Amino acid sequence: MLEVIDLDAYYGLSHILFGVCLRAARGEVVALLGRNGAGKSTTLKAIMGLVPPAAGRVIFRGEDITGKPPHVICRKGIGFVPEDRRIFPDLTVWENLEVGRSVEGNGERRWTAERAFELFPALKELARRRGDSLSGGEQQMLAIARTLMGNPDLLLLDEPSEGLAPLVVRTMAEHILRLKQAGITILLSEQNLHFATRVSDRAYILEKGRIQYEGRMAELSANAEVRRRYLMV
Repeated sequence: MLEVIDLDAYYGLSHILFGVCLRAARGEVVALLGRNGAGKSTTLKAIMGLVPPAAGRVIFRGEDITGKPPHVICRKGIGFVPEDRRIFPDLTVWENLEVGRSVEGNGERRWTAERAFELFPALKELARRRGDSLSGGEQQMLAIARTLMGNPDLLLLDEPSEGLAPLVVRTMAEHILRLKQAGITILLSEQNLHFATRVSDRAYILEKGRIQYEGRMAELSANAEVRRRYLMV
């Protein structure tokens, strides 16, 4: 589904990513782990075209999409949920979903507001509420649901558990597992190792813009030395 090859990226003159390589197979949940500032968000933004890669390639379903504009990448089937969610605060939940609705696609797996409400039942009860009246967890659910309305095959989630209460984090993990069951491939950046362990099949660890570890999540959970070296604060 996704292959990232030797990706370099900059913010201005600052070199952030150094030869990042990763892959995600169809139906996988892959975690991109690392301390704050390791380059996780930049990796997702480079895949999405929000940060133009300086070198390397991004291959999606066999097609080189490196450097294409974000709206083109979105239409090809990649959805991005940013860390700050960026819902429309003055619009209702229903209106937020309608903004994200795609009229394209082959109709085989179209997301509608009704289907989004099946995944996130709490949102159905809030359909007429404005975005700025929602809790952090409700806003995160809305941000994911709005992105699903574009019918993505690959979902990029940037810190989905950030700032959420423990009970809401557990609920969010259940939602991600249901998305996986629906056939969506997910690449998520995370600092919450427990959350990532619960939902992910494989993991990569970034440290100072370089991939330092790759393996199955079960292997990482059993490797205390790697966790201590790259993930402990």
